[in-house]
Amino acid sequence: MHIILIPVDFSNNSMNAAKYAAELFKHGHSEIYLIHAFADRVYNEKLNLPDTDFDSLKAKTLSDVEEKLAKMKKDLFAYSPNPKHKIITVAEFGLLVDTVNEWVESKNADIVVMGTQGETDDKNITFGSNTLQVIKYVKCPVLAIPEIYTDVHPKNILFPSDFMIPFKRRELKLLGSLAKCFASKINFLYVSKFNNLSLRQHDNKAFMEACLSENQIDFVQKDKKNVTKAVNKFIIENPIDMLVMVNTRHSYLENILYKSTIEKIGLKIDIPFLVLQNLPR
Repeated sequence: MHIILIPVDFSNNSMNAAKYAAELFKHGHSEIYLIHAFADRVYNEKLNLPDTDFDSLKAKTLSDVEEKLAKMKKDLFAYSPNPKHKIITVAEFGLLVDTVNEWVESKNADIVVMGTQGETDDKNITFGSNTLQVIKYVKCPVLAIPEIYTDVHPKNILFPSDFMIPFKRRELKLLGSLAKCFASKINFLYVSKFNNLSLRQHDNKAFMEACLSENQIDFVQKDKKNVTKAVNKFIIENPIDMLVMVNTRHSYLENILYKSTIEKIGLKIDIPFLVLQNLPR
């Protein structure tokens, strides 16, 4: 049984992410939660309508959200009428990251799936602000799906790693089960000019190999100084269907997320992006 949380804003991108999740997890039993946190919407409308009673505005917004969630549930089931899936809708007066984290904890969720963009759909940026916030702070693997991406059969997965940080068994098992369902190959990309691994790197690599013992895995080393260029080049030169990275303290991904924007760093992501978390749960 997989517990899948899908934060939605009723945009085309969020519906595409929901369809992707339903197809990606089609082989097993899953509970799919369509979640909409609407506190920001109420506060913004209150600013524009100062004379409106707050509780009335909140109740009206809740009714509207529940109606849209019901339609989205119906459309998703029509797209993927899978008897192994149970679809639950959640309308909650709260902030996005807080609401998602609360549901991650209460349901012991396996993964959060969402679109890379929201209602604004700015084509000049890779990730919308909500997606970045969820990737940064939600204590659960996050899978971000570009709106234009519809191929839900990942054959080649790219996982850049320097093997310096320990992996979580549960998250590697999640990746392994997905890869096994689609007979995917997981390509580990190690970017370094040094051939020898330290004892820590050997231990982490051995743990990863043990967790993914039933999967096709490959190790590639690139003698380069710039990780971003190496990742971009590998994606261009190989038919990669999904990118996987780990978000933890002092990691390459944390450096991208916190010190700058992905656009300034230059990491080009137009395929599904799975972020594993080393945040405490």
